[in-house]
Amino acid sequence: MTTENAEFPGFCRDCLRGQPEGLRRCRACGSPRLVYHRELYNLTLAHIDCDAFYASVEKRDNPELADKPVIVGGGKRGVVSTCCYIARIHGVRSAMPMFKALEACPQAVVIKPDMEKYARVGRQIRGMMEELTPLVQPLSIDEAFLELRGTERLHHDPPARVLARFARKVEQEIGITVSVGLSYCKFLAKVASDLQKPRGFSVIGEEEAVSFLAPRPVTTIWGVGKAFAATLEKDGIRTIGQLQEMDETDLMRRYGTIGQRLSRLSRGIDDREVHLNDPAKSVSAETTFFEDIWRHDDLVVHLRSLSEKVAWRLKKSEIAGQTVVLKLKTADFKGRTRNRRLDDPTQLADRIFRTGLSLLERETDGTRYRLIGIGVTDLTSDATADPPDLIDQQAGRRAKAEAAMDKLRDKFGKGAVQTGYTFDRGNK
Repeated sequence: MTTENAEFPGFCRDCLRGQPEGLRRCRACGSPRLVYHRELYNLTLAHIDCDAFYASVEKRDNPELADKPVIVGGGKRGVVSTCCYIARIHGVRSAMPMFKALEACPQAVVIKPDMEKYARVGRQIRGMMEELTPLVQPLSIDEAFLELRGTERLHHDPPARVLARFARKVEQEIGITVSVGLSYCKFLAKVASDLQKPRGFSVIGEEEAVSFLAPRPVTTIWGVGKAFAATLEKDGIRTIGQLQEMDETDLMRRYGTIGQRLSRLSRGIDDREVHLNDPAKSVSAETTFFEDIWRHDDLVVHLRSLSEKVAWRLKKSEIAGQTVVLKLKTADFKGRTRNRRLDDPTQLADRIFRTGLSLLERETDGTRYRLIGIGVTDLTSDATADPPDLIDQQAGRRAKAEAAMDKLRDKFGKGAVQTGYTFDRGNK
């Protein structure tokens, strides 16, 4: 730790100068963004989350949107992927149906997601994270855990100041903001990163963990969604403090293995370590229709287009999946999931589509659908994917045709060539 860090218990997030306790503004630059905590220089595990990521990238690329509410998502029948903080003030939330979002904020600017652009920015930020520590565990395109234990000698600064410098660098060089949560375990680092968004920097130490968690709702704990929270509510449990007072054995008797997790996380006990690049568990794509669809032929068009998207991602990542999963959502928002395990892993759009098609046949019974999706799980290397099919002699020809189409798309763009299923149907 530097002499300055040893002398002062806090620092300014803007100029990084050390600060004596009790100040409201930095004595050097006047910024109010000061950080103090008893364990500030001893904590090493962080969660970094980009603020309203998709919307922030769009505002960066179009300064005219700076003071406007922005929603990134599908059409009127789609859902909100993310929204800026101005839109959130009006009540818009991620995963909200688009029609409800526009009712809450009719003046919002709606932008169709550009996933390739967001992925490109996400990779830039990921690279900057990996300059801080080799232990970076991504959770999604815009958030990750970092373990900075042992990096002080490399950076000549403790993790807290390294993270503040990182947040400032992202804002200056990438043009978006991030929020940082610093703690001693994953659970509380994730909680901390949500406390002061946007541009947040929050610290939760081990000494205060139990008292900090006690008044908070049970939904603060990972895995406790609305349905399980309702179950706990029926049993009279609303706050984490109530869980802290209960015996772990009793919680396990009531709720099974999740009871043990409730007991431990409620007390701030989380032994999970930061792992390097946890592998993805599935690759999928889905679309929400502008109007409900029930005709088999119309659903097939979308199924084929989505299968090609999944196959493209698999090929680019050099992986394959052995279980094909079909996802449907009815007009009344009820979900249907069907799956089939293949004899061998695949990364071919043809096999994914044909398997999904056989699963879809049973579901086209006149039911009106608002969403369809297709994906694969049981991921593995592509080394053993798609061996020659001795039964279906045409499969080899279709595979060669698909490889030829892939080459044309790589050279001229994804819309350069289409199959008969999607040709001239607006699914380029």
